[in-house]
Amino acid sequence: MMEHGNSEIAASDPEFLRLREEHRHHEQRLHELAGKPRLSEDEEMEEKRLKKEKLLLKDRMEAIARHHREELPS
Repeated sequence: MMEHGNSEIAASDPEFLRLREEHRHHEQRLHELAGKPRLSEDEEMEEKRLKKEKLLLKDRMEAIARHHREELPS
């Protein structure tokens, strides 16, 4: 998921760092849910919500990374 240059972006862009940490947190929670033999109705709703949010976070991180790449001198 992460490109090599994203570490540099995270160091200089607090929003990117926040998004990356939130994405990582969602990933961990989804892993916990996946390890359960059966999910409650609330957990199923949480899983769907986390997957959607995780995609939105990734899209936002990609937009920030693209913006940083565009700012690099040619």
